[in-house]
Amino acid sequence: MSEPADIRLAPGDGAMAAAPPDRYKWVALSNTSLGMFMATVDSSIVIISMPAIFRGIHLDPFAAGNISYLLWMIMGYLLVTAVLVVTLGRLGDIVGRVRMYNLGFVVFTLASVALSFDPFLGGSGALWLIGWRVVQALGGSMLMANSAAIITDAFPAHQRGMALGINQISALSGTFIGLVLGGLLSAWDWRAVFWVNLPVGILGTVWAYRSLRETSARQKSRIDWWGNLTFACGLGALLISITYGIQPYAGHTMGWTSPKVLSGLIGGAVLLAVFCVVESRVPEPMFHLSLFRNRAFAAGNAASLLASVARGGLQFMLIIWLQGIWLPLHGYDYADAPLWAGIFLLPMTAGFLITGPLCGWLSDRYGVRFFTTGGLLLFSASFVGLLLLPIAFPYWAFALLIMANGMGSGMFSAPNTSAIMSSVPGTHRGAASGMRSTFQNSGMSLSIGIFFSLLIIGLANRLPAALSSGLQAQGVPAATAEHAASLPPVSTVFSAFLGVNPVQTLLGPSGVLDTLPAHNRAVLTGKSFFPNLISAPFHHGLLIVFATATVMGLLAATASVLRGTPGPRSTQDR
Repeated sequence: MSEPADIRLAPGDGAMAAAPPDRYKWVALSNTSLGMFMATVDSSIVIISMPAIFRGIHLDPFAAGNISYLLWMIMGYLLVTAVLVVTLGRLGDIVGRVRMYNLGFVVFTLASVALSFDPFLGGSGALWLIGWRVVQALGGSMLMANSAAIITDAFPAHQRGMALGINQISALSGTFIGLVLGGLLSAWDWRAVFWVNLPVGILGTVWAYRSLRETSARQKSRIDWWGNLTFACGLGALLISITYGIQPYAGHTMGWTSPKVLSGLIGGAVLLAVFCVVESRVPEPMFHLSLFRNRAFAAGNAASLLASVARGGLQFMLIIWLQGIWLPLHGYDYADAPLWAGIFLLPMTAGFLITGPLCGWLSDRYGVRFFTTGGLLLFSASFVGLLLLPIAFPYWAFALLIMANGMGSGMFSAPNTSAIMSSVPGTHRGAASGMRSTFQNSGMSLSIGIFFSLLIIGLANRLPAALSSGLQAQGVPAATAEHAASLPPVSTVFSAFLGVNPVQTLLGPSGVLDTLPAHNRAVLTGKSFFPNLISAPFHHGLLIVFATATVMGLLAATASVLRGTPGPRSTQDR
């Protein structure tokens, strides 16, 4: 593998004597933070709004064959942002980071308009939404791939941790604000969850085109078509296979034994291996793999991937825990559970808001290793605390633990991003930012596949017997109860996730509920029957999930310890 000639310092990069005016760096930070906020809001606002969206297009997501629409609405956006950010970051290095970033605002905003004017119903309406979500993710990828590079270009090394901390806070806060905002807007009109992007998108686009400018020299280079193709197809095949792997297949609770899934996993791994060979031989690669020889870059990205997997699994499990069990047991209607779940998870956002900018600023002065490693240890300890909580926990204990989790994430995120971006030469910052985002976004996709599978395995071993006996105790015929208990737990889990009473999902299509006495029907569809029924099986799955997340958090902390000491200041600055 050949070392790029400019791997230490790009010509003209550190020699840019005319640094951007002090005011410009704050303009760049403000606009890129707005862009990241918009992109991440939309990744979560749709999750909470899906019940209203499916009602609006007259589609039952739990009907036979419709579960794919549901999963692609969740996974499609994550998949595209994971696959394309490296390519779009590299294009930013070549044609200009600001140019690619500005175009991202335009594409994202136009896609939001198209999403809100879905002209179809049923499956066609779902396909329209999924297709335009892919386009929207393309715009979001342009924003994600270049925002950190623009900030790194604009800020001197001694302020990058603080600046990237603010940018990271806007991204993560967007994820949680999207949960609350989606619940509020979808109660009014499902199209409003896409309309909300228009004023932000128009403002950000006009502001970006008027105020942002290129502050780094472009690198004249040809596009590495084979590298781009093998990377996109390889990573795409892996993530698509994960999406289908968590769907039922041929009588199995999940599809990991499906030939399509297995061939996708194997083919994707082979294509990524081919990508590595291509990148080591072409004269102008899409991504210089030699950057991974830099311990700070390699260890920082490894820690980021592991932490992202653990964090993504946590969010997914907590939402199901709240919406499927805790909130109904405390008197909340299933239809209102998605909104309240977002509200009850706000302590996690608060924790991140407290430590993110502070630790980013402190890491500029005292180095990153203490904050990244310490943050990951706190992050892992919060999982241990969650393991010890009873299924019907006191909220104050839950709030403290998820706040500690958010604080640990905040301590880690900004210093780690600053260390990654400062460890590469200026001409590779777009591609490096894209690779960093790829690890983060791939971690989120992997987490859904890993933790959802672990949860389903735990439920599949214990839920059928509990469900069958519980239904029969309320007068449901044995044959119907056995059939409902034999169904894959996927529909049950997603019912709770979407704010739908799982018993109605299981028994509604059969019409059995209408034949039962009023008392039994009220018990089955009430707020306590299903939560009490699923509590023990779910808690078993939850223990497996949180134990796995703890291990991943500790592995991330180990990678952070191994990042080494920063290089000389001159190699880190602009």
